[in-house]
Amino acid sequence: NPFFLLEFMQSLKSRDLLQYNSHQKRWVWNEDIIRAEDITDNVLHLLSSKMNGLTGDVQTLLKVMACFGSSTNESVIGYLSESAKYAGVRNGLEGALSDGFIVKDGEGCLQFVHDKVREAAYNLIPDSDKKQFHYHLGKSLYSFCDGKDVGDTIFLIASQINHGKEWILGDKDLSIAIAELNMKAGEKALDGCDHKTAYSYL
Repeated sequence: NPFFLLEFMQSLKSRDLLQYNSHQKRWVWNEDIIRAEDITDNVLHLLSSKMNGLTGDVQTLLKVMACFGSSTNESVIGYLSESAKYAGVRNGLEGALSDGFIVKDGEGCLQFVHDKVREAAYNLIPDSDKKQFHYHLGKSLYSFCDGKDVGDTIFLIASQINHGKEWILGDKDLSIAIAELNMKAGEKALDGCDHKTAYSYL
């Protein structure tokens, strides 16, 4: 993967394992030391450091995308941007695309350029906050999309909200609404003969 390779080269350079010798007018390195390096861990560390220095909007977008998985549709980001909590995600998307963390195809599908980029983005959320982040993300989408035909996005909304079962169970009205949401998601999956997905919602 070109992105992964570039990040690894930058990691080597940042730790002086790859240097430009101005007298020899060429790059020099110690092959034995580099061969002993754990490429994956080094790149993940570099990505995490780089992401921690990004603007709040870009970090929020990356966290949101990481919660959705390796890819999502741009329309979902559009839904989220309508809420006050995630109003900056459109600006964040532009930054993430510009920085090369995410790519977009002609059909509006947004995708992380590498699994390790998604892993680093997900690590921006403290482990103790992950469930709640998923839950609030789902609730924001649900608030905007409730009563609308959002197609397959219903699966995304339900799966995000379902991370917060301990908060749902404490609210009777919300519990009923989320139960109905899961029912709709399950029925939609059954309509598509996807019984495994249906089972996870019903």
